[in-house]
Amino acid sequence: MTDTILYGIPNCDTVKRARAWLADRGLAYRFHDFKKAGVPAERIDAWQVAVGWGALLNRKGTTWRGLGDDQRAGVDSAAAARALMLDHPSVIKRPLVEWADGRITVGFDAERWALF
Repeated sequence: MTDTILYGIPNCDTVKRARAWLADRGLAYRFHDFKKAGVPAERIDAWQVAVGWGALLNRKGTTWRGLGDDQRAGVDSAAAARALMLDHPSVIKRPLVEWADGRITVGFDAERWALF
């Protein structure tokens, strides 16, 4: 992998903070907009291996809360989480970053990112 890719939704406040943090440090990245470009299905498995499917799910967001009880309860495996993420990209915790060195992180943590 040669590029850092930041995945998210442009109007998400956390994504905005992450993008500003990267720009302030002059760090190059590509932005992948889940709303416009969708979720790259071929990457979900790698994300699940790197951070675990549970860490990828944003259980605090409006998309998760808007799901029915049965649908939320049915997300009990990597396969079920993958299917949900493909159907509802907003349920993926943001930002998700594939760093140029191969690391994958979920969420924005300025202190942690500064260590990279």
